[in-house]
Amino acid sequence: MDLLNGIMQWIVAPVAAFVWVLHNRVGKHDTDIAVIKATTSANKEAHDKEFKEMRENFKRVFEKLDAIEASLRK
Repeated sequence: MDLLNGIMQWIVAPVAAFVWVLHNRVGKHDTDIAVIKATTSANKEAHDKEFKEMRENFKRVFEKLDAIEASLRK
């Protein structure tokens, strides 16, 4: 019985504590990863929107330049 008590005290309890600590850290890391993914997704959407707006603005500028060129050729 003393052997079983010693095994529980010096092997099982530390292993259980170590597993519990790892579980808590992994849970925190999962949360951090989810936040980083959400932030990355939001940044990508904002970048895509800005890029689309910039492309449309360039199209308008080139249309105006074409109109100016056409009026100068007349």
